[in-house]
Amino acid sequence: MRSLKTKREFFASKPGFVLAAAGSAVGLGNMWRFSYQASEGGGAAFVCLYLLMTILIGLPIMVSELLIGRTTRRSPIDAYQSLGGRVWSVMGLIAVLTPIVILSYFSVITGWVIRYGLDAFSGFSANPGQHFAAVSEGWSAAGFHFIAMGVTVAIVIFGVRRGIERASIILMPLLLTLLIAFAVWTATLDGAMEGYRFYLSPSLAELANPTVIRQAAAQAFLSLSVGMGVMITYGSYIDKEHDLIAEGAVITMLDFSVAFIGGLVVFPLIFALGLSATVGESTVGALFISLPAAFQELGAVGQVTGFLFFAALLLAGLTSAISLLEVAVSSLVDRFRMKRVTAVSIAASAATVFGLIPALDQEMLGLMDKIASEFLVVAGALASLVLARRVLSDSGDALRQGEGRSSSHITPVALVLIRYVAPAVVGIILVLALADLFL
Repeated sequence: MRSLKTKREFFASKPGFVLAAAGSAVGLGNMWRFSYQASEGGGAAFVCLYLLMTILIGLPIMVSELLIGRTTRRSPIDAYQSLGGRVWSVMGLIAVLTPIVILSYFSVITGWVIRYGLDAFSGFSANPGQHFAAVSEGWSAAGFHFIAMGVTVAIVIFGVRRGIERASIILMPLLLTLLIAFAVWTATLDGAMEGYRFYLSPSLAELANPTVIRQAAAQAFLSLSVGMGVMITYGSYIDKEHDLIAEGAVITMLDFSVAFIGGLVVFPLIFALGLSATVGESTVGALFISLPAAFQELGAVGQVTGFLFFAALLLAGLTSAISLLEVAVSSLVDRFRMKRVTAVSIAASAATVFGLIPALDQEMLGLMDKIASEFLVVAGALASLVLARRVLSDSGDALRQGEGRSSSHITPVALVLIRYVAPAVVGIILVLALADLFL
């Protein structure tokens, strides 16, 4: 790839960028949060709405944010200010703080995953409910939160090419391999068909439920890492040779595929192991209480299966964590001309300290997730769509740079979605989210 005059880092290859961006999109939101939201939203009804929101709204937002980053060659605060003026730098600051908030509680959950992966070696607890209560909050949870943050820092500190891109090239294929293998295995289990029915049979009533629609949209935005500065940051690391629509479509489909396959693993496994009652109560309970109990009953096979399951969750957690941390790191480097090591130390310290809140109080984790995913991310997505209009001319020349033959026919549709459809839908979703929070 040709070099640019600035000293800014860049992805070494297009596949490396796609895998890194897909790794950002693919995370615990696909495995932990997607399953939880799907169980509350009527299974397939939520999946259908999630897919619709991902393609028609999420993808245009992603393309808009990549375009903003590529055009300005800056991280969110400076990118917003350069396009909208000093007032917009406030939204840029929010776009930097949002991933820190999300990283702080995602890291706590990743800490749980590490703990349970280690438990697989010695055998899962005979009292899984008590064990989860003991390890999910308090100083034990804080300790594993520190470990999760440490692994994330160890990757991000090496930079874009040697850290993020290299890790994504390894972690993403490994995660997909584990998930596909698990999906094949769960399909052979007795009772798996009940899980498929729950997951894949849509409820028409839920398809028209405003709450489910809003939650599906919020999940699509969170899962795709839009509205939180990640794609603006990653877009600033690429040049005009990249076909944003084609590469954005690949990233989107990889993200949806992992979420969908994750559902093909979680729900058949829950029903096959006789844990269907946990679906209606809490998918957190299903993943960290009921499944470990079932793995324990399977003996040695359950220990191996449980370890691989939590290994897949860990990979998902790390791929998103490194991108969330990179947003703040890039902003500190751009804004204050810090060295990367210093920026990583400051950003990681902030996320680590803030993460003590959900680590010591699990109820705060749920509250933080609701505010971040259903309000901050949606507001950030709307801001990106508004600013993207300032980059796009009537002909959409900025978006056509790097355009391939396959996406040239899609660009006119993409422009309509970015300029009119997506802003209107996201605006409505934001109003619903505000009403839900304050009314």
